[in-house]
Amino acid sequence: MRTAFYISDGTAITSEVFGHATLSLFPIEFQHKTIPFVETVDRAHEIKELINNTVSADGDKPLVFFTFVNPELSDIISSSNAVCYDFLTLASHVLKKELKTEPVPRIHRTHSIHESSYDFRIDAVNYALANDDGANIKNYEEADIILVGVSRSGKTPTSLYLALQYGIKAANYPMTEDDLEKGNYPKCLLPYKNKLFGLTIDPERLSLIRQERMANSKYASIRQCRIEVREVEMLFKKHKTPYLNSTKHSVEEISAKIISEAGLVRRKY
Repeated sequence: MRTAFYISDGTAITSEVFGHATLSLFPIEFQHKTIPFVETVDRAHEIKELINNTVSADGDKPLVFFTFVNPELSDIISSSNAVCYDFLTLASHVLKKELKTEPVPRIHRTHSIHESSYDFRIDAVNYALANDDGANIKNYEEADIILVGVSRSGKTPTSLYLALQYGIKAANYPMTEDDLEKGNYPKCLLPYKNKLFGLTIDPERLSLIRQERMANSKYASIRQCRIEVREVEMLFKKHKTPYLNSTKHSVEEISAKIISEAGLVRRKY
């Protein structure tokens, strides 16, 4: 197993994103190690020693994905006995020619607090928490989107991810057995049909998730899960509500698909 390092003088999120995306192309198992806030020469030399020791332990050179504002730190990591990739420097060299402007590096710029964006995200997270699982149905007019689906289909984590990452106010409402038997959305949702987005899930997967919460219950039975999924999908089709099967998608993928299909505005980049 090869070792992959993600190193930065900031959060290392950028290094992780670029590195993971690149390594995902290869059918190989990797041991991932993220090291953020390498901000001094002494710390950079410590990490260089760690990388070199990894070569001795693994027998193969590790892959190192890094982003540094300080070129001195970059040079130290680059001199380690590893295969190194510096995405930011490569991209900025290309862009400065096109933009005819020199880059102005500043530490923590990528993931620092941008005041308006940060406020949007905090408000959106508070909104998602207050409007989770149908707990509050009085301020749906503030919602950017309202996720609907059967219990445990991925509504809550998706709502929170949309809020935290993009400042999108997402409420969510669980379609209960009673709602589904009536064959219609509850009255609280009908005025906001244009904001609804459905999440569904394979019954087998839903049953496994529910078993962890309420083992051997009717709620978790495969029969009940099949009935609920079938009826909620019929409801989505009846009202022409866009919907997505969450079974094989991560919360990141689900959120990206919702933003794209619903035409939502991201409030953070």
